[in-house]
Amino acid sequence: MNRDLPRTASRGGLVRDLSAVAAAASLVVAAVLVGTRIQDRHGTLYVNWPPLVGEWMPHTGPGTPAALVVAAAVVTYGPSLAARLSWRPLLLAAWAGSMAWTWSLALVDGWSRGVAGRLTEKHEYLRVIGRFGDIPAALRDFNGHILLDAPDNWPAHVAGHPPGATLVFVLLDRIGLGGGGWAGAFVITAGTTAVAAILIAVRRLADEPLARRAAPFLVLAPGAVWMGASADGCFTAVTAWAVALLALAVTGHRPAWTGFGSGLLFGATMYLSYGLTLFAVIGAAVLLLGTRRLRPLAYLAAGFLVVPAVFTALGFDWWEAYRLLVTRYYQGAGGVRPYGYWIWANLACTVLVVGPATVAGLRRLGGVLTGSRAVLLRGSAPRLALLVFSAFLALLIADLSGMSKAETERIWLPFAFWLLPAGALLPGPRAWLAGQAVLALLLNHLVLTGW
Repeated sequence: MNRDLPRTASRGGLVRDLSAVAAAASLVVAAVLVGTRIQDRHGTLYVNWPPLVGEWMPHTGPGTPAALVVAAAVVTYGPSLAARLSWRPLLLAAWAGSMAWTWSLALVDGWSRGVAGRLTEKHEYLRVIGRFGDIPAALRDFNGHILLDAPDNWPAHVAGHPPGATLVFVLLDRIGLGGGGWAGAFVITAGTTAVAAILIAVRRLADEPLARRAAPFLVLAPGAVWMGASADGCFTAVTAWAVALLALAVTGHRPAWTGFGSGLLFGATMYLSYGLTLFAVIGAAVLLLGTRRLRPLAYLAAGFLVVPAVFTALGFDWWEAYRLLVTRYYQGAGGVRPYGYWIWANLACTVLVVGPATVAGLRRLGGVLTGSRAVLLRGSAPRLALLVFSAFLALLIADLSGMSKAETERIWLPFAFWLLPAGALLPGPRAWLAGQAVLALLLNHLVLTGW
């Protein structure tokens, strides 16, 4: 029997859990009230329903009945199924459950507004597909269109990311899957595989019982509101599989293949989003939790070099692009949005993405890290705590950088999903899962989100 798993819900522990949730809820309320006042008076936040990008618009849609059914099914049967299913069927079931949850929430806004139209709006990637007819030429010329005063400057999301993000949709178009419908379907289908990847990593680095307890919390993530259909959902999957393959490599599972594959994906993340370089923090935690074998590091390095070498050979200068992006960021809303508000309001966004169960779970994991065994990483709970808090540290670095002022409900999805396994330490999971579902349903039905 795993002694790190919760057995009973002590009254004191529950009170402390609820106190942590109340504090997090107070942060959200403060962000709403203070943000609304700043936006009404000065208009400097550039969001209409602070701290989220969205509009207050109570509504229902074709996804509403499905979302209610999925939520009820996961709350009722999720914990028992996660405990009983054999491992591989559990991974498939978790992916299927996450897809069902994400699709149903997206379709609350309808097919056009919730899926097909998301990636075709004026700031999005599909707007520039026609400019990538000659991919090498487009890459060589990419940096010349980043600044706002540059001729034919890129839309915000294209300029704000390395060209690998746009090339995902260019290649989809090339194989006959063009248009917003296919793009939305792709990011939801690919993005939700992150759930399986995170479960694999937790199992290898902590243990299987904790991974099984985490599964329903990953499936019923409030962040699914923004996973469908945002390109950052796709980025979440790429980074999750990079970490999962690294976890397999450092624990001795086919280290040549998994180490090289992890390096390849870590290299790819650099060309999807500049901020994903912070996944080096999570990667370092995985190496610390591994068996300290050196051989996987050589394979990791070999794989990592492939993607940068290809992009550099094709003429794209990553460092120059990032320098130009910083300039563009301060040319636009980034230069106006107040750092003093967003440095804490971003965390309020994160509370809404991860939900009350994760907040309570983080409180429990914080207690684990201060325990006597934590320094030696003995036991599965301290190991899970290190993995989860490495993601939280990466998120805090992103926050302090000042390059993530607003829109973090989607931008930080790759980091936020690694916080969700904290729910594995909670006794009485069904009540906590219900809280997660209620939060997501309220957000999706009361606010017309920007993604």
